[in-house]
Amino acid sequence: MPGLVRMSFDSPEETRPFEGGTGQLQLVNMKEGGVGRATFLPGWRWSQHVKPIAQTESCQAAHMGYFISGRMKVVMDDGEEVEYGPGDFAIMAPGHDAWVVGNEPCVVIDWQGFTDYAKR
Repeated sequence: MPGLVRMSFDSPEETRPFEGGTGQLQLVNMKEGGVGRATFLPGWRWSQHVKPIAQTESCQAAHMGYFISGRMKVVMDDGEEVEYGPGDFAIMAPGHDAWVVGNEPCVVIDWQGFTDYAKR
């Protein structure tokens, strides 16, 4: 097992576009699991742009991520809600909807929930 590993989102192993040209997920696959960088463009909403891919009523991925830029509102199925922005670390349980707030792309690095996210 190597002592050092280097991978780059500038040359991801996989890119998954969201419906309607509203962004994409770039994925690097580590031995421990996938790490993703998602770019959500203004107007993106999970229930409109990923739900048709996931075919679930709400996002069923658990996320552990860091927000680099932009803002995102997340609402859990039970009504709990949080708005995340640059510098925020987030843990999100399965069962939520989310959307970009404002006119800036939202960029998120996720260590947990993107392995199967938006996978066709």
